[in-house]
Amino acid sequence: MNLILTGASSTAGAGGSTILMLVLMFAVFYFFFIRPENKKKRKRLRICATPLSLGDEITTIGGMTGKIVQVTEDTVTFETGEDRVRIQIKKWGISTTAKMEAAEAEARSSKGKKKVI
Repeated sequence: MNLILTGASSTAGAGGSTILMLVLMFAVFYFFFIRPENKKKRKRLRICATPLSLGDEITTIGGMTGKIVQVTEDTVTFETGEDRVRIQIKKWGISTTAKMEAAEAEARSSKGKKKVI
């Protein structure tokens, strides 16, 4: 009888540690995979919602840069330099705009500065 009781108590402790390990693994996956991906998704949605105008400097997700020359509902046409090559892409293909980069740089610099009274 004593052996049965000690065996039952050791398996109950193992079940608790298994649950703890599963919770720990989920937390690791959340902070290393899910959370950063959600931040990227929010940034992409913010870029798509940002009104684009003619003359704005953009960078595509492929790394090409240029000035916007035409904007439609879901596409953007931009020129890639002095040779005036025009490329048409979907709005979701825009990685950043010059306005957004300037705003992010200003936000980072204002965080680093300490207010002096």
